[in-house]
Amino acid sequence: MAVGNVAVPETIYPIEGIKLSATAAGVRYKDRDDLVVIEIAADAATAVVTTKNAFCAAPVRVLREHFAKASPRYLVTNTGNANAGTGADGKRRAIDICAALAAKIGVDSDSVLPFSTGVIGEPLNSEAIIAGLDTALANLAPDNWLAAANGIRTTDTIPKLASKKVDVAGSCYHITGMSKGSGMIRPNMATMLGYVATDANIAAGLLQEMLSAINEQSFNRITVDGDTSTNDCCVLIATGAASSDVIDSPEHPHYQPMFDALAEVFIRLAQLIVRDGEGATKFMTVKVTGGKTTQECCDVAYAVAHSPLVKTAFFASDANWGRILAAVGYAGVENLDAEQVDVYLDEVMICQNGGVAPSYTEEAGKTVMSRPEITIHIDLARGDASDTVYTCDLSYDYVKINADYRS
Repeated sequence: MAVGNVAVPETIYPIEGIKLSATAAGVRYKDRDDLVVIEIAADAATAVVTTKNAFCAAPVRVLREHFAKASPRYLVTNTGNANAGTGADGKRRAIDICAALAAKIGVDSDSVLPFSTGVIGEPLNSEAIIAGLDTALANLAPDNWLAAANGIRTTDTIPKLASKKVDVAGSCYHITGMSKGSGMIRPNMATMLGYVATDANIAAGLLQEMLSAINEQSFNRITVDGDTSTNDCCVLIATGAASSDVIDSPEHPHYQPMFDALAEVFIRLAQLIVRDGEGATKFMTVKVTGGKTTQECCDVAYAVAHSPLVKTAFFASDANWGRILAAVGYAGVENLDAEQVDVYLDEVMICQNGGVAPSYTEEAGKTVMSRPEITIHIDLARGDASDTVYTCDLSYDYVKINADYRS
């Protein structure tokens, strides 16, 4: 069961210039939506980031090639099969899907981007996907965000959606996005996919810069199990339907409000992945302050967030905070003075100047550890940098889910 507030937004704003559909193609399971198509207006700007896993999936390789040649018009996503570890045959099947969709619509094949998620190392049933395209294309509509969010799920227990209206100096913009991911999560740009669209008019080059920066604050600051997927991809689309005035530089008066609003949506979508982490019972924020650099703060945060001993202690509500100190110590911070480090669990100081805080009690620690949402705050006391990573605990159910995943 997902942790905390994971509700679908009361209002999901359609984005003019975007249509979506979800249909059951039978890629792996019967009677389950597993094929999602997104149509993008011809004059929209699109930005993409993809996994840094060297063993990236066939659709990621094809996506990169197509994106370098043409402006995307259609995104086609299948679940149930990652089409990863499938060699030349997998790439051919991804290309065939793009070509089939392009032929049905009358667009160039390079303007179709493929995405896949699911089991690695099995041949993709591209024939089923191609057979399902007619239904998917016939059902395209601007208000199908929830159906699409359900259609991209694998082990996810919930659809992951965020939507926001932004008023800026008399202009009104809308942002809506969806993500999927529950296990194999440590994006490095899990199995993680993200699609966000806005009707703002943002220049393509600037949009790519914004996506890269926002991605670092959101999808690249989450971890469930520390595994970077072969299929991670994130797309940001700006259709320009809300205004003819182009946001073309950070100096534009609408840039910062839109950047902040987009970041809010991305962070919400990223946190939903962690809240729905496989088998999760706790949502944990690891905040590191007082670093010399952002990178060393990030290294410390991830060392704690990845530690199986830390994660299992939180699952058990066991105030074994020595495991946190051990993770801080092996994070690789050069010349770290452990006697300057303070650690808090929410409002409870557990470690002061490298040792047990005089005010700390085991009862207070256990009370905090029993909460479903907990912040671990680590102050390195060596500078002004900070960073934050979001993670979850590691439970019995995580092992069960992944032991049975291919069945």
